[in-house]
Amino acid sequence: MTAPLVIFAVGNPSRGDDAIGPLLCARLADWLDHAGLAGQVELVEDFQLNIEHVLDLQGRQLALFVDAGALTPAPFTFRRIAAVPGLAHSTHALPPESVLQVFRQTEGCDAPPAFVLCVRGEQFELGAALSAAADSHVDAAFALLQQLCSRLELDFWAGLSEPAAAPVFAEFATSTADMA
Repeated sequence: MTAPLVIFAVGNPSRGDDAIGPLLCARLADWLDHAGLAGQVELVEDFQLNIEHVLDLQGRQLALFVDAGALTPAPFTFRRIAAVPGLAHSTHALPPESVLQVFRQTEGCDAPPAFVLCVRGEQFELGAALSAAADSHVDAAFALLQQLCSRLELDFWAGLSEPAAAPVFAEFATSTADMA
């Protein structure tokens, strides 16, 4: 059985606050097991989004992309996203909107409703520890994740999200550009 929700946790644990995605993924995995919700959510952790992640969207009711962003307002932003053609310049690392666009192109239909949880990060240097500010942002983001995973309803998620804005690629690009 395919879990109704897929969560992509993006980041590099060796790069300071870029570890936010993987850290939230680990915390969420433990919480889902204890809450009896593990079968409702599939967690996908990776350093960056790639074209192959399109396959993880198949058969889902909802998708969530979690990452750190240096330009993100504290403690985080949570908003719905849509497919956007032409954002990606390579298939090596994609912003979430491009993953949705590749899904549309390969599957011939829209991807499941998707959201981004971008958590404010302060430092992304190789070998750095998680900053104190990011640690508190992770706590706030985790509280939201618990609410979202407890109610897999599009209307509920939309009610918690911010109004639609420009693609969040700029937020994701800041944390992934520092890895280059």
